Amino acid sequence: METEIIKTAKNVTKHWYLSLILGILFICTGIWVLKTPLESYLTLSILFSVTIFISGIFEIISSVANRKEMNNWGWVLAGGIIDLLLGIWLISSPLLSITVLPFVVGFMLMSRSMIAMGFAFEIRGFADSGWGWLLALGILGLLFSFVLLWNPLFAGLSIVILTGCAFITLGIYRIILSFKLKRLHNLAKKTSVLK
Repeated sequence: METEIIKTAKNVTKHWYLSLILGILFICTGIWVLKTPLESYLTLSILFSVTIFISGIFEIISSVANRKEMNNWGWVLAGGIIDLLLGIWLISSPLLSITVLPFVVGFMLMSRSMIAMGFAFEIRGFADSGWGWLLALGILGLLFSFVLLWNPLFAGLSIVILTGCAFITLGIYRIILSFKLKRLHNLAKKTSVLK
């Protein structure tokens, strides 16, 4: 018979691939941003709007799928709903999104970085040795958010570079997290088989 801890770990980590999909999406977005710095700022704002919208959908799915296994699933759900609504708002008014883009990206990146640091500490609770890297990437994302919020006018064209780097950093974090969740899921499955 499975212990409650093993059952919980196996269920929480069974949707590890959603984090992988988000990571790939963020990295692709970051690379695109870095490769096309002279593209129209409007195109960039639309791309961010769509990325935020899709991110919200995946976070809502992930939180609802794990609601019985996660203690703090409501925070992930709230973040997903906020991203979804923010994405809809930005898609529907592209001229406004150009104006507020540095602030939206800065605050979105700040909240995601704080959530990333929280996940790093949760993974530490499973005695995973690589949690420090996840924490470091979360802190790096937080630093990028402060740069964007500190002086959005100064950011000008550099917002493209900073944002691209921030999305790539967040994507790497999500991919590392997905593999750690997969490893925890496999470990929980092996442990439950041995019992």
